Amino acid sequence: MASPSIAANAYASLARVLENGGAGKGGEPSGQSFASLLKDAVGSVMESGRKSDAQTVAMAAGKANVMDVVTAVADTDVAVSTLVSVRDRVIAAYEDIMKMPI
Repeated sequence: MASPSIAANAYASLARVLENGGAGKGGEPSGQSFASLLKDAVGSVMESGRKSDAQTVAMAAGKANVMDVVTAVADTDVAVSTLVSVRDRVIAAYEDIMKMPI
């Protein structure tokens, strides 16, 4: 099981990657770019993880209900699973594009 400090370091590293990333600065006339959409989705998953960690720490301190912790952890699990599924689909699409003849 990961400690809260390991989780906090992982969130901080991911936040640095998202802040320094400059990909996707195309000139779309309308709508949201793919990079900003992806950044929002990852930020949402990170926020869910932070809430889950905060609930876990609060429960360890005796300040939170077990049901709240279980709900927060389940929400984070669903968010991470969704993000992994989307990542797998994007990688599969990229591989299909790379296999196309020119």
